[in-house]
Amino acid sequence: MIRDDLLAESQPELVELLQSEIGARGRVTFAWFMEQALSHPEHGYYTSGAARAGFAGDFLTASETHPIFGHALARQIAECWDLLGGPKPFVVREAGAGAGTLAIDILTGVRDERPDALAAMSYEVSDASERRVVEALARVADAGFGARVVRAGGEPFTGVLLANELLDAFPVHRLIVRRGALHELYVVWRDGWFADEIGALSSVRLVEGLHGLELAEGQRLEVSLMARDWAQGAARQLERGYAILIDYGYPARELYAAGSRFDGTLRTYSAHQAGIDPYRRVGAQDLTAHVDFTAISAAASDAGCVELGLTSQAFFFAGLGIEQLLMRLQTTASSADEYLTAREAVMRLLEPRGLGRFHVLALGRNVEPARLRGFSFTLP
Repeated sequence: MIRDDLLAESQPELVELLQSEIGARGRVTFAWFMEQALSHPEHGYYTSGAARAGFAGDFLTASETHPIFGHALARQIAECWDLLGGPKPFVVREAGAGAGTLAIDILTGVRDERPDALAAMSYEVSDASERRVVEALARVADAGFGARVVRAGGEPFTGVLLANELLDAFPVHRLIVRRGALHELYVVWRDGWFADEIGALSSVRLVEGLHGLELAEGQRLEVSLMARDWAQGAARQLERGYAILIDYGYPARELYAAGSRFDGTLRTYSAHQAGIDPYRRVGAQDLTAHVDFTAISAAASDAGCVELGLTSQAFFFAGLGIEQLLMRLQTTASSADEYLTAREAVMRLLEPRGLGRFHVLALGRNVEPARLRGFSFTLP
């Protein structure tokens, strides 16, 4: 028996594969389920071509609101080049680069304000989807930056590691507090579809970073071991330089505060509508969860990085002078509509209850301690 109504809105081949695996194993972790739903080589949301970013798609990243996002970020990247002593080559490695929108905007911003930094730059793109890497390389070449952009490798580099809204998509384990102890929510097949089942923790690593936190009975929370592992591995590739990680999330004590996030932060996105049921539209909707920046920073520190700053996206772009860039558009914009569109985007990026509440984490490896320009304003 299978729920035909739910199958019709999902990727049927993926559902069959997941059902078969659960049948063989009895149950699977939600992290494994989420990884398959998003990144299965053939049928995953990100890898099959089902993912639709942008205004006409399922979700819109902050960088896609307007090119001014990338132009402001270019200022931070250029400062990193200066602090490193102007190395050549200067690698900017963007993880989760998507279709290359942010790459084009950053390269344009560096070209317009710091052509000397652009002359030294090698911009590397990577993504879970090979289709999107190919698309990104083609789009960047069409924009005139083909000589500067290549596919990312895994070799050590000097420069900047950049990840914008990547960490929130890493698979998470779902935990729940029962009788004062943490348990895990597994995925089973029940009554013709996927369902939750409570069991013992699948790994002792899941409680790392949770000690000392006040968790309430019945509280749900998410822990991403894969995000930690990625941060540690990426940090090891950074031979000398900086990592700038932008996402929605909080330090652990805020993220796991029962008063504001009692039911956890796992969300689904389809046609710009947020939902809470991860078992709908399997393989055909986005799945995300807030980032534990405390855990990410600790994982990177194990690989030799030091935390240089954590602030809100609103403070970050204020420190980079995004309002100055907007004022410049008053005289350079081709029309009033172009300027008004940019102004609306800046207001959204700085809105403290909207995109402005995203967090930005800066890490450094083998660099002199310094406050980066984007961290001129710090969180209270």
